[in-house]
Formats: sequence, C-alpha cells, structure tokens
Amino acid sequence: MLAILLCKKCYLMKKYDSYTSFITCFFYPESLKGAKVLVTGASTGIGEQIAYHYARLGAQIVITARRENVLKEVVKKCEDLGAQKALYIAADMANPTDVDRVVEFAEKKLGGLDYLVLNHIGPSPYRMWDGDMDHIRWLMQVNFYSYLQMTVKALPALEKSKGSVVVVSSMLGKMCSPYALPYIATKFALNGFFGSLEHELVMKQSNVSISICILGLIDTEAAIEKVKLPTVRPNISVGVACGLTLASGDKQCVSLSSACNLRGYIDMAPYPAHEAAWNIIKTGALRQSESTYPSYVYYGMLFRDWFPTHRDMVIRGIYNYKP
Repeated sequence: MLAILLCKKCYLMKKYDSYTSFITCFFYPESLKGAKVLVTGASTGIGEQIAYHYARLGAQIVITARRENVLKEVVKKCEDLGAQKALYIAADMANPTDVDRVVEFAEKKLGGLDYLVLNHIGPSPYRMWDGDMDHIRWLMQVNFYSYLQMTVKALPALEKSKGSVVVVSSMLGKMCSPYALPYIATKFALNGFFGSLEHELVMKQSNVSISICILGLIDTEAAIEKVKLPTVRPNISVGVACGLTLASGDKQCVSLSSACNLRGYIDMAPYPAHEAAWNIIKTGALRQSESTYPSYVYYGMLFRDWFPTHRDMVIRGIYNYKP
C-alpha cells in the first residue's frame, strides 16, 4: 500500500513540475512596465528584492517599512534600476492609523493601484512559547489585522484597475511546527482568511484577484538569525561560508549541517530571497490563487496530508532540541 502511495506521490510531483513550468510560460515581464505597486516590508529581505525586481521592470513603486533611513536607500536603488517612479512612506503596521495612511499615500502618488503586495512581518522570538499573550495580540495586529485593513482600504482602487492582492505567507502557515507559535498562528490566519476571501470575490465576480505565496526557508538576515544557521566567521553569509552560491541560486539544495559540519536550530538550507521575490511577482502577475517556493514546500504539503502518521515525527526530527 505504501509503495502505491509513493508511486502516486511521484506521479503528482512530476505533474506539478510540468504544470508550474507550463503556467509560467504565460508570464510577460513587459506587462508590468508602468504598473502601480505598493510593497510593504520593503526595507530589507524579500520585500526589498521585490521592490528591485519591479524597478527593473519599469514599474511605479511605493514602498513602506518602519525605518525611514533604510527606505531612502532602497528608493534610490530602485530609481537607479529603472523604476518609472519610486517613493516611500515610513509606517508602523501596529498602528491602524498608519495602515490606512500608507494605502492613501500610494493611491494618491501613483494615481491608483494595480498590485498590493503584503509582505511585512513583526519580529517574534524563535523559541519555545513562554505563554506571552500580549506578544501574540501585538503580532496578530502586525502580521494579520493590518493585512486585512490594507486590503479593505485598497479594494476599490484595485477593482477599478482589475488589480491583485499578493499575500506573502509561509509553509509554517500550512504545517504546525515548534519554536514559532505566535508567527505560525498569524500565517495560518492569513492563509485561511485570504483563501476564503478569494472564494467570495470570485462568487461576486470581482475584478480583483488574490494570490497567496507560500514560502519555505529563505536566506534573509532575519530568518537566518532566527534559526541561528552557522557561519564560519563574522560578516560572511551562510551561503558563502558553506561554499554555496545562494546569491545566484546555483546550489541551494545542500544541507547546511552537512556542508558546514555545524548545527543550528534546524537542518535546512535557505533559498535565495531574490528568487523568492521573483516567484511572488510572477504569481501576482499571473493571478494565480496560490504558489509555492521552493518546490519542497509543495511536496511537504503533500506529505502532510498523505502520511499524517509519520508527519509529526519528521517535523520534530529536523529540529535540534534537547530538553
């Protein structure tokens, strides 16, 4: 029986790879030239890379995050890369007033909105949950309620432009896991809400599409710090330290623990932020309901559903924990 299930799983993997290759054939980067885009959480990491990709495509961009000095630098680089327009607005997504102000600013400065890319997250410790309810309430505001509020505010403009809401989520919003309970709760909430909202918009024949991007471990500074992946010496990235060319994405499938002979919280290799960002942009442009990056995320979700007996054992086994 297990052999039959494995054969079916391998067959589905091949079908999925063929489907993703097929659907991306319909992506035309030129279609994003002049597009009016609002990207949140764009001062660093995936959001920063999303902004740079849109800039190279000649889009009009508004970016937001908390740190104004960093936003200025990102805007300057966006201009250098070819953005038709690049603007920023500093905001704190824990403040509902700021949330509305960001959308109003983007619509006014860009003259409308084609893409709302929701990417921001609040900081959350990577450790066993200590029962801190105040932190969960705060994180739900930043990681969940602000997404809803921005979407509600932007829907009229997106309806006019036949635009898209692009939600950056996580595999941890699909599979339960230790160490990041508050973060995981917000991502499960995102996937549930926006997946359901898509149904309602389709039923109402809305012009707005919803795209949810499910990501695995990405080599952002924040993610690497959280899982405490090893580096050989200061100021050297994990990829360089282990001989992996993460910047180009050539060799991202090697286990860091085996490559470096060192261990952190988790034995997984991170994937390039710039590739994750490009996947997010394509997903929104193609108006896909859901996408996964890297491919192991999709296979992991299959494993979750097909082999529930072994699922929990495998999940716990990838973490390095001793009571």
